[in-house]
Amino acid sequence: MLTGRKYRLDLAPGQAEFAERIGGVCRSVWNTALEQRRTYRRREAWIGYHEQARQLAEAKGEFAWLAEVPGHCLQQTLIDLDQACSRHGTWKVRWKSKARTRPSFRFPEGAKIAIERLNRRWARAKLPKLGWVRFRITRPLGGTVKNATVSRDGPHWYASFLVEDGVVTPERHDNPGSAVGIDRGVAKVVTRSDGRFHHQVFARDREVEHAKKLQRDVARTTKGSVRRKKAVARVAHLARKIRRRREDFAAKTAHALATGFELIVFEALATKNMTVGVAPKPDPGQQGAFLPNGAASKSSLNRSILDKGWYRIELATRSKARSTGACVITVNPAYTSQTCNVCTVVDRRSRESQAVFRCTSCGHTEHADVNAAKNILTAGRAEFVQPSPGVRAGARKPRRRVGRKANRQATAAQATAQTEPELAGIPRL
Repeated sequence: MLTGRKYRLDLAPGQAEFAERIGGVCRSVWNTALEQRRTYRRREAWIGYHEQARQLAEAKGEFAWLAEVPGHCLQQTLIDLDQACSRHGTWKVRWKSKARTRPSFRFPEGAKIAIERLNRRWARAKLPKLGWVRFRITRPLGGTVKNATVSRDGPHWYASFLVEDGVVTPERHDNPGSAVGIDRGVAKVVTRSDGRFHHQVFARDREVEHAKKLQRDVARTTKGSVRRKKAVARVAHLARKIRRRREDFAAKTAHALATGFELIVFEALATKNMTVGVAPKPDPGQQGAFLPNGAASKSSLNRSILDKGWYRIELATRSKARSTGACVITVNPAYTSQTCNVCTVVDRRSRESQAVFRCTSCGHTEHADVNAAKNILTAGRAEFVQPSPGVRAGARKPRRRVGRKANRQATAAQATAQTEPELAGIPRL
């Protein structure tokens, strides 16, 4: 199966400068191609990857700064943009900012990447036009390199190799028939249906206060000054520490779940909708005034939800499940916290507090998150047929159906791509 290996690079000053330039050119190609697609859409036309790649080849003959960077990195940028527009729509794809977007580019051809081991700690990779670059080999590659992505995180550069390690998903899980329901929350990040909790505080109180001080330091500086760059770097350093704790917690939790259970059931949470801000309430008695709407408390809840990294935990579990044979599914989260898992009576009054659930019908008392996790597991077992021994988990999972509207749009896009219109006044690559 395909797996990722990430290593920290040790670039020479010239290589780091050239890598920064490659990332800037890829960002410029992304933004120009996205604006071109939107301009076509405004004029009720369509342009795809093949036409943009042809225009990119012509532009490389006119602009030297396009020709000096690896051409495969630019083509991969157009491919990534095409996939993003197909998945999310042209108007929902975001621009890449120089200040907020980390420079990143990919070498898609693994056959052109050579890897050599130097000693116990160091190895080197030969990347097109970058030459030989050293990296700390903290663990073996363990397979054939398919592609490599170079990115900068703070002051350091990293290389992520996509490797074919030859591992096959096992036909049978080590614990056949085992299942668990997962309830994700704010007070406890992960609650299992067997009564166990996985929780960690990613940002300590003193770090939160320190982050506020660093933000005030940024606000006191002048835009574009050296002091502001240093203040922003201190804020980013603290944010990276918290992010890495969150990633480590997600990886450890995913390992425990995927190795211990054959069926893992999550809630299908729409985090983006759950963290939407509160609309203002105008005061009808006074023009220009607004009534209290609880925006402050809702903002605090939104920050707490986003801090827990709910989607990262689910994504890490799905990735780990490939090597253990576990099956990960999601169910509708409606009424899972208000339903008694003993008598199945739904009553919101049964949820007395964040941690106490006492059924108003049968009197069953349990931790509220554990009760919700058991309801999630029950719903998952109802939607998923538990595989019998010898049958790989997930083999009977229903396929995703595509609507007729999506099929018509795909057919129209393919027909338009064959006869690409030439419109005057549209930016070209």
